Amino acid sequence: MRSYLQRYFYFILGLAINSFGIAFITKSSLGTSQISSIPYVFSLFFENISFGAFTFLFNMLYILIQILLLKREFHPVQFLQIAANLLFSVLIDISMSALSWFTPDTLVLRGMSLIAGCVILALGISIEVAPNVIAVPGEGIVRAIAQVTGREFGKIKVCFDITLVLIALIFSLLFFHSIRGLGIGTIVSAVAVGKLVSLINQKFPFIRSIKALDAAACGI
Repeated sequence: MRSYLQRYFYFILGLAINSFGIAFITKSSLGTSQISSIPYVFSLFFENISFGAFTFLFNMLYILIQILLLKREFHPVQFLQIAANLLFSVLIDISMSALSWFTPDTLVLRGMSLIAGCVILALGISIEVAPNVIAVPGEGIVRAIAQVTGREFGKIKVCFDITLVLIALIFSLLFFHSIRGLGIGTIVSAVAVGKLVSLINQKFPFIRSIKALDAAACGI
């Protein structure tokens, strides 16, 4: 029981860190992360609905698609994604509010915000994934597509991220007749975060100690 509680603690901690990473990337004004691109563009247009609220709505769509794709293979434990989605969406709004004072107005400061955000997001992802509890909706839908199609997870992930950015771009052009919410930061985060996650997993022993909790819970 203690191992399970510790695993969920680290999962929630990872979500909290992720939210701050996304907030720093977004505050750079160089474009948000690919997974947040559609909710952010919608939040810019519908100003009365928060970034976190749109994140929740689109993640619920991802969960629904998983259910439709997997049918009986969608195991009941994965409904916990809804709770994780709600928590993550609230944390995004909290993170954006906590950084409301932070408005980098030079390219150097924006670049620093982007880099900091990528590092923080990578750290959060490493901590979130390590305990191996439940998938977040953005990862769950990729797993579902990979399972149904028999394609490699990594390749589906790349296609999925590109699709999200393209959809965000289309809505940005429809809403604003220009590109808003997307930029070089979107590309940098797409390229850098995955590599940073791999580096953190290799170099930080505490990630391995979190993963060991999963083995302990399984009696290995």
